[in-house]
Amino acid sequence: MLKKEVSIFTFKDLLEFYPFRHVDKTKVDTIASLSPKNEYTQIAGKLRQYAVVGEGRAKRLVAYVQDSTGEIELAWFQGINWVQKTLELGQQYLVFGKLTFFMGNPQIVHPEIEILGNEKPEGKKYLEPIYPSTEKLKARGMSGRAMGKLTFSLLQQLNEKDFPENLSPAIINQYHFISRFAAYNNIHFPTSEENYHQAARRIKFEELFFAQLRLGIRRSERHRFSQGWVFDKVGDVFNTFYNNYLPFQLTNAQKRVLKEIRKDTGSGRQMNRLLQGDVGSGKTIVALLSMLIAADNGFQSCIMAPTEILAQQHYQSIKESLKDMPVQVRLLIGSLKAKEKKQVLKECEEGVVTILIGTHAVIEDKVIFKNLGFAVVDEQHKFGVAQRAQLWKKNSIPPHILIMTATPIPRTLALTAYGDLDYSVMDELPPGRQPIVTVHRYEHTRPQVMDFLKEEIKKGRQVYIVYPLIEESAKMDYENLMKGYEEVKSFMPEPKYWISMVHGKQSAEQKDTNMQRFVTGDTQILVGTTVIEVGVNVPNASVMVIESAEKFGLSQLHQLRGRVGRGSEKSFCILLTSNKISNEARERLKSLCATNDGFKIAEKDLEIRGPGDIEGTRQSGELNFKLASIVQDKAILEAARAVATKILDTDPDLATPENLPIKNYLHTQKAKTAWSKIS
Repeated sequence: MLKKEVSIFTFKDLLEFYPFRHVDKTKVDTIASLSPKNEYTQIAGKLRQYAVVGEGRAKRLVAYVQDSTGEIELAWFQGINWVQKTLELGQQYLVFGKLTFFMGNPQIVHPEIEILGNEKPEGKKYLEPIYPSTEKLKARGMSGRAMGKLTFSLLQQLNEKDFPENLSPAIINQYHFISRFAAYNNIHFPTSEENYHQAARRIKFEELFFAQLRLGIRRSERHRFSQGWVFDKVGDVFNTFYNNYLPFQLTNAQKRVLKEIRKDTGSGRQMNRLLQGDVGSGKTIVALLSMLIAADNGFQSCIMAPTEILAQQHYQSIKESLKDMPVQVRLLIGSLKAKEKKQVLKECEEGVVTILIGTHAVIEDKVIFKNLGFAVVDEQHKFGVAQRAQLWKKNSIPPHILIMTATPIPRTLALTAYGDLDYSVMDELPPGRQPIVTVHRYEHTRPQVMDFLKEEIKKGRQVYIVYPLIEESAKMDYENLMKGYEEVKSFMPEPKYWISMVHGKQSAEQKDTNMQRFVTGDTQILVGTTVIEVGVNVPNASVMVIESAEKFGLSQLHQLRGRVGRGSEKSFCILLTSNKISNEARERLKSLCATNDGFKIAEKDLEIRGPGDIEGTRQSGELNFKLASIVQDKAILEAARAVATKILDTDPDLATPENLPIKNYLHTQKAKTAWSKIS
């Protein structure tokens, strides 16, 4: 049952099944000393009387226990019959629970009680652990308290020798860590809060340190042993484009990232770099310039995008940028006609194609490159790890990989989920881009919002109106979209206003046509689901209205907002919600209105939702910490990473006697599949 319910298979699993809190039963209070300052209390006294009072929902069991200083009321609203059978008048009990005051008198609802007998009432010698449990475990008698007894019994049979050190003496001394044996004892049964914190600090450091060490070893091995194509020159193709056709001056952030990529690709080792930048920070131009360096060195490049729309957008913008250059750009997507597809595949294999842009179609076996040297994966979290791994097989030596994401990743998450990759951050927007004005409006202000949209359209601007589409409520969301579309039409009647609509139930062709009408300006309003989150670049669109904004996560709201503000005009994002929303939703929307900085928003998102819900991190396998939290334990994570980095810089093989405990511990852990080596 423990295996099935809480994944406890071994004694080690039991020791790592940590309590989620402790209660202080180390002292016994007198009833007269109780005050509202006591959140919980433990008292000892004789059961004077008890009775069942009230009927129906108001039915409860009330009992009175007294000590030499006073009396306290105990009350049960559930399990009345069972509790009543266990009570014995005149018996001495030890009573623990949350203290409340009713009409000035102390009361405990649903207390824990145990018979004292004749022994002297004494508190426990340690803080009592409270463990998570499940209904099935409780039904089998394995409550949190029973789990505590099991763990206590196990620890009684162990000693220091059973917990060999896994950190070097230098680390233990530097951070004044207690021993591992003491840490496990005090994480479960601490004699004080201070002891608990000492134990938690040690165990959290271990978890984060070994995660960072494993990632660092993988990164170090990749740097030392993985062979990569050498791009040893920057030639005519790059220089001609850079000097004559670059559409704008690069930001310092873009120049810095280009230097990092240039260094990687000239090192003789395969590059695996994560490029994260905010919406509109200019990642695509960095990818294009990198692919031109590949072309100068005689290599082909490819871009893999998650949707046909995004692939087509990359294709159009890159083809336009390179129209006067001797560089052949081709598009490979599922909706291409068979004849066109055959031609692209032929040109790719013959080496005619310099840059191939497509969806996951580019990793299919039938796509053969003459000499692929550089691969860009856009919006990497939309692809499975095994899918991305296919790119490695496209040449005798794997191509250099640049992974791009427009969802800024908080530093703590990046260190943990992508710590084995080299990563670049573009935290600077190109000059001339105005910040987007973001406001939160309630349903009752809809007429005013629609009037504002009319004003913007009158100025020649275009508008997005986005509705949520959540899998669990897809049918209802689709109905809301259709209803919303009709509502927009009632406010904006044709032919004065022209509206396009895109959603998942349309055919790819219909969706594309409707999207294209908006891109070319034939329609002023695009109503749709989050299908427009990525891949639409319409500089003339100045307003993004997000319907039922309370249903979206922060990062997604930020991504949607990034669809506007792409031209030189002032742009707006309007978050429309129902009149009643939760405090958490209000907090989310307030954060979005306060800043346009995607990194600050990502930090807030991590804080609110925790790492388990952040898109893409589930692939990492490094976030399954039993005790540590990358949100609450940032300082410990930074320290653990610094120590791991220093060790790998000075002793990458962990060969010194000092690092022997670390090496031995790593060998005892189960080997993990190095998927993250494949980005």
